[in-house]
Amino acid sequence: MRELLARAPLMARALPTFAPDAAPGSPVELFAAWLAEAVAVGVLDPGAALLSTAGADGRPDARIVALRDVEADEAGWVFASDAASPKGVQLAQRPAAALTFYWPLQGRQIRVRGDVTQAAREVSLAEFGSRSPASKIAGLVGRQSTPLASLPDWDEAAEGARRQLANNPDAHPPGHTVYTLAAHQVEFWQGDPGRRHVRLRYTQNSPADGGAWERTLLWP
Repeated sequence: MRELLARAPLMARALPTFAPDAAPGSPVELFAAWLAEAVAVGVLDPGAALLSTAGADGRPDARIVALRDVEADEAGWVFASDAASPKGVQLAQRPAAALTFYWPLQGRQIRVRGDVTQAAREVSLAEFGSRSPASKIAGLVGRQSTPLASLPDWDEAAEGARRQLANNPDAHPPGHTVYTLAAHQVEFWQGDPGRRHVRLRYTQNSPADGGAWERTLLWP
């Protein structure tokens, strides 16, 4: 393993620069700018985010989810899942989480931490209705993270979900839920080949203090 890792040293390439003094006052504005740049240069799956939660036992858990939207007014990062899935159960038990984005092509990492709330039922239904047929079928198959005897069993379940969707285009999983992570801290990390990484952390002040964002430059 050590030899394999040595063949692909981290940050050994030309990377963009980042001037924290010129960063906007809101982390959502900077995220939107970085996301636009990531899409423009061809970053693969820029909306893929690592969602970290904790179970009832306090042990951390993590998995990749798809970012659905970012709400500028509330600094809310939006994703969806089934409420009966492990992450849905964990969020019900401890409604706080972190999202991490990493875009290797640019050597950029974004960390978002905050409290999580569930959207109204009609919002979750509308979000599911906007999905592609393949995504809807996967959602209707459900049973996420439960044991699967064989891949043909999934194919059979998917075919049943496909027929269900054909007969009822409004079919939806009962547990499909849209979640919003209301950020109270967002960190932007720009990698550097010489390890002079630039880290800028946004922390939201309390509502009593106006709720403004405070920016802090961090040591790498």
